[in-house]
Amino acid sequence: MSDTPRGLTLRLTRQELVLLFITMIWGGTFLVVHRAMQHAGPFFFVGLRFATAALLLALFFRRYLAGMTWLEVKAGALIGLSIAGGYGLQTWGMQTISSSQSAFLTALYVPVVPLLQWLFLRRPPGLMSWLGIVLAFTGLLLVAGPQDGRISLNAGEIATLLSTLAIAAEIILISRYAGQVDVRRVTLIQLAVASLCAFALMIPNGETVPAISTPLLLSALGLGAASALIQVTMNWAQRSVSPTRATVIYAGEPVWAGVVGRIAGERLPALALLGGALIVCGVIVSELRLKRKKAVQPAATPLE
Repeated sequence: MSDTPRGLTLRLTRQELVLLFITMIWGGTFLVVHRAMQHAGPFFFVGLRFATAALLLALFFRRYLAGMTWLEVKAGALIGLSIAGGYGLQTWGMQTISSSQSAFLTALYVPVVPLLQWLFLRRPPGLMSWLGIVLAFTGLLLVAGPQDGRISLNAGEIATLLSTLAIAAEIILISRYAGQVDVRRVTLIQLAVASLCAFALMIPNGETVPAISTPLLLSALGLGAASALIQVTMNWAQRSVSPTRATVIYAGEPVWAGVVGRIAGERLPALALLGGALIVCGVIVSELRLKRKKAVQPAATPLE
C-alpha cells in the first residue's frame, strides 16, 4: 500500500477538563472586579485580592512550607511579578476604557503565548494548535469587540496591551517550572509577591487606602478564594498541559464572563454568540491531532 490515510483523534485529559472548569470561575470574576472598582483604587484592590488569597493558602498549606527551596522562591517570585503586572495593568486600564474594550485587548494574550514560546523556548506550535488559536482569537474579537469597531490607543488601552505580555509570561513561566516545584509552596510565594508588588504600585499611582466597607471585604474574600483556587490549579495542571493548549482553554474566559453578565441582566448580541461558538470550536480543534497510519509493507519473498 503506497498511500497513508489520515485520521483525527480527540484527546481531552483530566488536567484539561479541570482547566476548563477554572476558566469558568475565572470568567465569573470579571463582573465582581468591575463592581469592586467602585470601592477602591486598582492597585489597592489587586493587592488586597492576592493578599487574601495568600493568607488562605498559608492557612491550608502551612505544614508544607518548611521544605521550601530556592528554585521555588525564584519561580514564585517571577510568576508573582507577572501576575502583578497582568492584573494590575488590566485593572488600571479599566478606569478609562469600557469593559468590552478591555476584554478585547486582554484577549490578545491568546496569540502572544505561542509566539513568546516560539521566540524564547524554540517550541513552535503544531498546525492544529495554530488553527485552534486562530478560531479562538477570531471568536474573541466577536465576543468582546469594541462597540465602534475600532481601537484608539489612549493610556488605558496601552496599559491593557502591556498587561497581555505579562499574562502570557505568567502562563509560560508556570509551564516552565510546574514540573520542578511543589505546587502549594510556589503558589503561595507567587500570590504573596503579586500582592506586595500591587501595594507598592499604589505609591506611583497616587492611591490611598480606601475606607473599608462590607462590599469591598466580601469582594476581596471571594476573589481571593477564587484566585487561590485558580493559581493552584494552573500550577498543577500545566505540569502536563502545554502553554499553547492551556492558552486556548483560557480563551473561553470572556465567554463565561458573558454568561455571568447575561445572568446579571446584560444582553449578549448575536455576534457575541457567534464568537462564543468559534471559541468553543477553537478549544476542540486545538485538541485534535493528525495521525498518520504506518504503511503496511508486503512480506519479503525469499530468493530462489
